Amino acid sequence: MNLDDVLLSDIIENLHDGLYLTDTNRVVTYWNKGAERLSGFTSAEVIGRSCSANVLTHVDGRGNSLCTRSCPLAATIADATNREAEVYMHHKDGHRIPVLVRTSPLKDRNGKIVGGIELFTDLTNVLAHNIRIQELEKLALLDRLTQLANRHYLEREIEARFKEMQRHGLLFAILFIDIDHFKMVNDTYGHDVGDRVLKFVANTLVANSRPFDLFGRWGGEEFIGVIRNIDADGIILLGNRMRVLIEHSYLLHNSTKLSVNVSIGATLAREDDTLESMIKRADTLLYESKRQGRNRLTYG
Repeated sequence: MNLDDVLLSDIIENLHDGLYLTDTNRVVTYWNKGAERLSGFTSAEVIGRSCSANVLTHVDGRGNSLCTRSCPLAATIADATNREAEVYMHHKDGHRIPVLVRTSPLKDRNGKIVGGIELFTDLTNVLAHNIRIQELEKLALLDRLTQLANRHYLEREIEARFKEMQRHGLLFAILFIDIDHFKMVNDTYGHDVGDRVLKFVANTLVANSRPFDLFGRWGGEEFIGVIRNIDADGIILLGNRMRVLIEHSYLLHNSTKLSVNVSIGATLAREDDTLESMIKRADTLLYESKRQGRNRLTYG
């Protein structure tokens, strides 16, 4: 096959991964269908705007903005060096998703750098989550709004993890997560916006979890994560990463960025625990996070 006979533009446009081009000021000049699918933003919404202007707004695992500093694409445009990094991208629906970005310089026929190229690959466990949704729908164990496991299923999952711990010695933990000042969101913006906030928090949890962990909606603005095969350091690290990613997620409401924080109680299962004792301890730790000023994790 002669490469000249192939429409490269069609190949690029229909890549599974997201791909976009910018000029030297990082103003987007091209946005493929993969980028539309992964980010939720159409090409019409993005082309002609800076990639940091309420679009992707990449952050690292600590919530540091990469658009104003340490931007892989900006560095590549500056020194013509290809780069690769794992970052967290803002989705149009508000949540954060993990992506692998690869950047390259964009050059004209004379070799002059005229912009940059970024290719981004979805690192979420969306496939595993979609399979789980199908299973839960069959069993009426799905929370309709967030598409997460409901309280009944969470209780069954925790009981199953206790049995696994007794048989095989595999530790597990739970994260009890509550959205701070959620009533204020509903009172200020209305319940429709409140529902959108619940969805982007849920989606951030799912997108950044491991395939064998389970996040569900406990009720209202409360979520629980059942985290398998993990130790104290690991659950603190994971919980704080989720907290930071939610903090740096946002919705655009009437051109205003609307974001929320969460407080978290984290605990490992103990040999003498029951479902009730473990939930009660996590709930107590959660409210200690609230008492200490919110937007924090308390472990115990």
